[in-house]
Amino acid sequence: MSESRLSTGDAAPDFTAATDNGTFTLSQARGKHVILYFYPAAMTPGCTTQACDFRDSLDALQSAGYEVVGVSKDSPEKLAQFREKEGLTFTLVSDEDKAVQEAYGAWGEKKNYGKTVVGSIRSTVVIDPDGKVELALYNVKATGHVARVRRELGIDA
Repeated sequence: MSESRLSTGDAAPDFTAATDNGTFTLSQARGKHVILYFYPAAMTPGCTTQACDFRDSLDALQSAGYEVVGVSKDSPEKLAQFREKEGLTFTLVSDEDKAVQEAYGAWGEKKNYGKTVVGSIRSTVVIDPDGKVELALYNVKATGHVARVRRELGIDA
């Protein structure tokens, strides 16, 4: 378990992973900006807040040329329930073996209610059309995060 966090300019690790309705391969999104956000678990309060914020900002993000992809260790079946329950319209990736989270530095030690635990680190990595990291944010808060991403990327509210 390594915490190899990515920095601006790094090559974004390519991956193919299951989604709730097929598969997603990062390299097939070349030519677009991709907001890859990592969250601990579907249908928990913070993760639902964050997913709904991305859902509610999707038009503005897509208009600015960004595709949103959520990644968690949830099964494709649980992701399908999450999509249905919250009306999510962006790609949800299942990373049950945590390989994608590990490649992006989004799996490792974190503080949870004062205890050190190993798990998903709420993070966002924005990838440019050439497959390089444009922005990498780690240990982010669920509330207000999408507004911060929009500010950092210069996308008007």
